[in-house]
Amino acid sequence: MPAKLSSGWVHAAFVFLLIGFGTKMGLAPLHTWKPDAYGEAPGLVGALLSGGLVNLAFLALLRVYQICLATREITFFQNALVVMGLISMIVAAIFMARQADFKRMLAYSSVEHVGIMAVALGLGGKAVFGALFHILANGLTKGSCSCHPAIFTVPTTAKAPIMSGVPCAAFPGRAVSFLAGFIAITGSPPFAPFISEFTIISSAFIGGQMLIGTIFLISLTVIFIGMALTVLPMVMGEVPPTAKQHRIATRS
Repeated sequence: MPAKLSSGWVHAAFVFLLIGFGTKMGLAPLHTWKPDAYGEAPGLVGALLSGGLVNLAFLALLRVYQICLATREITFFQNALVVMGLISMIVAAIFMARQADFKRMLAYSSVEHVGIMAVALGLGGKAVFGALFHILANGLTKGSCSCHPAIFTVPTTAKAPIMSGVPCAAFPGRAVSFLAGFIAITGSPPFAPFISEFTIISSAFIGGQMLIGTIFLISLTVIFIGMALTVLPMVMGEVPPTAKQHRIATRS
């Protein structure tokens, strides 16, 4: 019966579902709610948004993928997902460069990761496994970064210049885990996001999708550099006087 469905109605239904669930995921250009929501939300809420809400929306699109696969209208579905996924990664790379607000940086990182999952689902094949594994990997790493106590040393702000050196100075034992979270969330080895992203990239190149794989790699590189310019000074930079005064007031 699915194969007998009208192509026009299947395409129309998919477009509406993609707009709805794509907004929940935060796919560009439907991502505009994410920076404000993540920037103002407490860390626990941000962890639930990045580790729960976006993943559930992606699973809904995965069910739509199965329907489109049964109706043999999968090409339209895959092309739309690949385009929106790459746009999401490019937008994240642009706005993450020199992003001073750590929480907003996590929001754009979430836009990047949902873009990765969308591209993977669009590529199909082994990349779908990479997308499913990326759900787990991204949910755990993004949740740990959102709730890490080091970023709340100065509770009134998440601005990187003000928080320069704060995690390392206030929580020396936790600075290593804070830095490890950054390495993990950027998809660097030996952490789980590296495995999922490598699976997706290799699937793109093995499948002959050279342009998609190249844009994917360039976006990941720019995002890594942009996040490093924000996170590394936070961990290893010189502690500003305002942060020192806050520590003294907190202890007294």
